[in-house]
Amino acid sequence: MTLPSTHDVALAAERRTAARLLLAHPLIASDGPHADLFPLIRRHADWLSKRFQQVLGYRLLVDSSYARLFKAGLGTGSGHRLERSTGTPFTPHTYACLALALSVLVTAPEQMLLSHLVADIRAAAADAGIELEETGRAAGKRTLVAALRQLVDWGVLIETEGHVAALAQEAGGEALITIDRELARVVVAGPLSQARDGADLVRRAADPSFGGPRTYVRRMLVETPVVHLDELTDAERDWLRTRQRREAQAFSELLGMEMEIRAEGVALVDPEEELTDLHLPGTGTVAQAALLLAERLVERLRPQEPGHPSTGGTLVIGVAVPDGLVDEVLAELIAEYGQRSNWQRGYLEHLPSLREAVLDLLVRMRLMARAGRLRAEGEGLPEGYVEEASEGRTVTDVHGARPGGDGWVLLAAAARYATQVTVRTATAAVKGTDIQEELPL
Repeated sequence: MTLPSTHDVALAAERRTAARLLLAHPLIASDGPHADLFPLIRRHADWLSKRFQQVLGYRLLVDSSYARLFKAGLGTGSGHRLERSTGTPFTPHTYACLALALSVLVTAPEQMLLSHLVADIRAAAADAGIELEETGRAAGKRTLVAALRQLVDWGVLIETEGHVAALAQEAGGEALITIDRELARVVVAGPLSQARDGADLVRRAADPSFGGPRTYVRRMLVETPVVHLDELTDAERDWLRTRQRREAQAFSELLGMEMEIRAEGVALVDPEEELTDLHLPGTGTVAQAALLLAERLVERLRPQEPGHPSTGGTLVIGVAVPDGLVDEVLAELIAEYGQRSNWQRGYLEHLPSLREAVLDLLVRMRLMARAGRLRAEGEGLPEGYVEEASEGRTVTDVHGARPGGDGWVLLAAAARYATQVTVRTATAAVKGTDIQEELPL
């Protein structure tokens, strides 16, 4: 076997670095936070464009001043939300302000006063028949400022004199804004001209088109913390199970990510911990409480004999969480860790707020979920999408792998965060070796 040359190794490393950067930051300006790596993207633009199209069905546009990777959606409930600087997620109203601002900016002059931009946004809202929260009030001002600050972060708006936050000041401060119309035009990735409404836009954006199951599964692997098998159709599960070893190698070469394959599903893991916007374990009250909650729920709800249908076992992807158990465990955690770990007072004094924040994080990490219809049952599929595996193909049966009905479900991936039991045998102790058994859900 011929070993790769030093040049080939360096070339692969450069391309991997550029691909990872685009995946984590799909809109990169030449004078933005990642300006030092922008030349790397331009140097390998053709190769990156072909690979992203072949592997994920993503379009890459590289200009002299920016690079834009047009990602596709994954369907309802699978989006990567925008957040304010405080960590508070954007509300529908904030997204409306963002969309209206973009509609104005694509044809705006190169520079304009902040007050004029706000007036144009109000006019655009009136033309579209959208009722904006009163922008003269404090709450409405803060919402509009959050949308404009996001555009500043993306490089669409440049605060030439003053800041967009001046809008939220009591006296109604002013600022001079410079606009990058080219960036404004490439922010939106979805098929706006084809969509009938918001729900239709989400469905159309998630349609992998000719790529079918292959493209959708790859996107799920790259864009979500873990893919459980019952989140895939028969055709998607068939493709994944017959290709997972080869896909593991491909993702390692392209993105430097490692694939973990389990009976319940598959996850791509980034050893560098750079390609995620979610961290668990993490710092802060919510992350600490979420980790402890997941651990204790696994301890209490772990099924006795999970297995795999191919070996005569029963596949368990999720177990029902009894009503009231989450509150019970969180109350225990507050009593045990709250004060000595300096958890936020607001969460300590108001359990519902802590529960909401913790469950939100666990859902986004795909460690817990609300019970309901799944993709394996035809939920959220684009029109005309291939749902069944090829005739004669036997796929993993996921029927009943997680409970239906109402309430919360603890998912198999939560066991990854459970306590590890270390078993020391006499022989191992002499040799100084630990035998660790990770407890699966």
